[in-house]
Amino acid sequence: MNDKYMEVPNDILTGKDLDYLCDMFQWNYGALKSSNDSVSSINDKEIIDIMQRAGELFDDNLNVVLDILGGVSYE
Repeated sequence: MNDKYMEVPNDILTGKDLDYLCDMFQWNYGALKSSNDSVSSINDKEIIDIMQRAGELFDDNLNVVLDILGGVSYE
């Protein structure tokens, strides 16, 4: 295999890539909202902690997607 193509340039995103990133953002945003909304109606401290950790994971995933999109040059 040609060594020239071993790594994909990080500034190339196709329309399909953008669609997938949009879907990933929406899934994680919906999950973050749901986990945050659920915490207020839960009385069990252990479950609240789990939901908060899940919310942090979803928030981290959102930031990863935003970082990927932030690295794109539209020139």
